[in-house]
Amino acid sequence: MAEASRIILALRAAGWDEKAINDFILYIETGDEKYMPKKKEKE
Repeated sequence: MAEASRIILALRAAGWDEKAINDFILYIETGDEKYMPKKKEKE
């Protein structure tokens, strides 16, 4: 559980929002491509 907490805290520190973090965790656990992180386009 400590590892999961560190990952979440690091992603928050990197500027990820809660939905992106949750989707990433779902992608890791399920392998479902719809949850895979997408590269954000620069404005």
